[in-house]
Amino acid sequence: MSEHTTFKVGGPADCWIYPVGEGFTSFCVDLLTHARKDNIPVFILGAGANIVVSDNGIRGIVLDMNDWTGESVWSISAGEEEIILKSGTSIDAACDIAAAAGLSGLEFLAGMPGTIGGALWMNARCYGKEIADVLKWIEVIAKDEHNEYTIKRIEIETIINSFGYKKSPFQEMDCIIISASFNLKKGEKEKILLEMDKNREDRYEKGHYQFPSAGSAFKNNQQFGKPTGQIIDELGLKGMKKGGAQIAPFHGNIVINTGNAKASDIHALMDEVAAKVKEKTGFILEPEVLFVGG
Repeated sequence: MSEHTTFKVGGPADCWIYPVGEGFTSFCVDLLTHARKDNIPVFILGAGANIVVSDNGIRGIVLDMNDWTGESVWSISAGEEEIILKSGTSIDAACDIAAAAGLSGLEFLAGMPGTIGGALWMNARCYGKEIADVLKWIEVIAKDEHNEYTIKRIEIETIINSFGYKKSPFQEMDCIIISASFNLKKGEKEKILLEMDKNREDRYEKGHYQFPSAGSAFKNNQQFGKPTGQIIDELGLKGMKKGGAQIAPFHGNIVINTGNAKASDIHALMDEVAAKVKEKTGFILEPEVLFVGG
């Protein structure tokens, strides 16, 4: 799994499946149906941009969604200023698609690693905006009233109260995100591209791309009165190491793989940082990255 995550860590999957072609969704319905009947776990993989996979890998089936992209098959309704994207579409590609159509609203995501499906699952947030702000409807594979897996559309109005900071209702659902529609606005293409470039440059300057990582390691909390990275920095923890994992010397809330990190190194480092922050400030840090597998 180290080949399928931005952290470049993780042991083997029992079974890694990468479906392609027009039968993608029907295959996923059948896969989920039979796996659930046989009690085989299914892990849905996007770009692996927010996960730390155990050194022991992942048990059961890893369903890789990365061929289910909207870069070749997507639609725009100019009248409704709506863009429909498949969940395997990379976030950055989604921003480019919207910009090419002169639609504004996704600029805050520019430069963020990951897929549209992962962004929806995490309710991706940056620069004071979150993906739920522009979501219109979402298609998922989930159980229907007959307890069978099928594709269904969920309107944002019916689930809007279930979104929160880095939280979505899909985290509590037995489902696969297939596609989504976004309500955007007509804008000047030049201004849209300038905003995207600014956000990409900001991520670059913060060092997001210098080493394998998953971006922010811990969530921010407004009750702390300052960003988590600033708290870690002020406690002198930048540069702290565990094996091949390190708190980035250039950003207190980014854990990096210096080249030979194990998942256990990352876990141990984050646990120690959280313990030191709690000891010194009383704040309890909540990980933003997900530790999966085992």
